[in-house]
Amino acid sequence: MTTDFPAAFYTPLGDDHYQPTEATAGPWSAELQHGSPPCALLAHVMRRHSANRALLLSRVTVEILGPISMAPCRIKVERVRPGKQIELLRGSYYCGDKLVLLANAWNLLPEEGITAGEVVTYPFALPALPPATAGVPLSFESPYDFKYGQALYWHFTEGACHEKGPATAWFRKRIDLIAGETDDELDLLFSAVDSANGISAELDPAKWSFVPVDMTVNLFRHPVGEWLGMSTRMIIHDNGIGQTQTTLFDQQGSMGAGLQTLFIRPIP
Repeated sequence: MTTDFPAAFYTPLGDDHYQPTEATAGPWSAELQHGSPPCALLAHVMRRHSANRALLLSRVTVEILGPISMAPCRIKVERVRPGKQIELLRGSYYCGDKLVLLANAWNLLPEEGITAGEVVTYPFALPALPPATAGVPLSFESPYDFKYGQALYWHFTEGACHEKGPATAWFRKRIDLIAGETDDELDLLFSAVDSANGISAELDPAKWSFVPVDMTVNLFRHPVGEWLGMSTRMIIHDNGIGQTQTTLFDQQGSMGAGLQTLFIRPIP
């Protein structure tokens, strides 16, 4: 990463307003953001607006209503279902007056009384943890300067973003989510998870578009550690509708799942 690369995806402008930096730019246009950074920003601000910080973010679904420009944005959060143990928040991401992302987030209070004998784990073979200094930017053929691809370190243990088929990869941060603010593991997770359809693509991106219309992250615990990971595969049906199905993990094992609904069409 060059010395003039942005230090964060967003610069705060005050009162839940933010300016995207060039690090958010996706592969299809230098004027449009990749989906992961704005989803991460929306989830971050929604967490900050929770009435009870003891609640754990357990599920977020983001509806992607259209292209997300590099224009300054505004985040609005409302409490749909207040509660001491269960809370539902709704977050909206605006570019100017245009609503481009709409999210619902369930926050749940942890229960400490569940014994080890009552715990049921998800069977997942954890890939070997990469060395501390491992990881490379995403390699994705694009006619644009794909800045988002340079913003995280990736270490693939299965597949690769330029190969067709399922992929498993560890990732860690290179830059912050918001300039001047402290990141945590959830910020890192959301900064990467909308990449699932890119790293597990089964179609040639020069011939096909496979656009996610939503992104869901469902967690039964929060991630920990410098390295997080995803194991993902793309499902394609003959009606032009598909999915990515993703297992999310950290050094302790699986922690939840990700899901994208894909709108698949040939590129003219």
